[in-house]
Amino acid sequence: MTAFVFPGQGSQYSGMGKEFMSYPRARYFFERAKEVLGIDMYQLMNSDEEILKITENAQPAIYLASYIAFDELVRNGIVPNIVAGHSLGEYTALAAADVYDFDLGLYLVRKRGEYISQAVPPGLGSMAAVLGVNLSKLEQTISDMDGVWIANYNAPDQIVISGSVESVKKAVERIKTFAKRVIELKVSGPFHTPLLESAREKMARELRGVKFRRPRWPIVMNSTAKETTDPEEIRENVLAQISGPVRWYQSVERMISLGVHSFAEVGPQKVLTNLIKKISPKRCKHFSEILAEERRLISEPV
Repeated sequence: MTAFVFPGQGSQYSGMGKEFMSYPRARYFFERAKEVLGIDMYQLMNSDEEILKITENAQPAIYLASYIAFDELVRNGIVPNIVAGHSLGEYTALAAADVYDFDLGLYLVRKRGEYISQAVPPGLGSMAAVLGVNLSKLEQTISDMDGVWIANYNAPDQIVISGSVESVKKAVERIKTFAKRVIELKVSGPFHTPLLESAREKMARELRGVKFRRPRWPIVMNSTAKETTDPEEIRENVLAQISGPVRWYQSVERMISLGVHSFAEVGPQKVLTNLIKKISPKRCKHFSEILAEERRLISEPV
């Protein structure tokens, strides 16, 4: 079994527009994005890093790049048996699995970004990845602190905390005394915390009139780390992860237990590839590597 996994915010970078425009059908998707959002996504994706990392910009940029990558894999006859996405990537996974179409997904991730920014204005929220730490010790360390929570269970030795800038800063100072490393993330909001409850409520209203279809492939959800094909369960879980934690490594372990032997990271950068290798070495490849291998096989003489 093969799983397609789609990256979340933090995978954006200036110049990604130029890179992803090189794929044959990319121009079509960039034009659709301009029609749906009224934004020149190509220009945005090549703009300054500070502009690109703003939530309502980063989310459609990563979604668009990831969908172009997905489309290219499918055009080459490479399809998954199961899908999952990290945070924002869950919305891309749903579009790939035909729960809704590309245009609607693009609109939704832009609105999701806007609602997150409205809940906590950019610059007032922060996140930090904690490496090489015992989970129970980390939980105990922040248990008496207001305004900071565990947001992402990325790998057994990488946990992300999230919250207000001041609270995360204080937590980092405590954690540095025993963690191997603490890294501030390139995000502009306190993702996956109760601070975003108003964003979850607004997205719930946004999704009220949206009919979710049964996915082409099962999707392992961030909130539960379990697979589902039920449209209403998908709707409930995709909302829950806005203000609740992402159980990523538990999701990867679940897919392995279901028989997944290879993962393809479908989108910019190699964040998920590196995380999955911490859980199960050699199981994950970036989509660009897979396409390169496919082209080599085609060009080799029989």
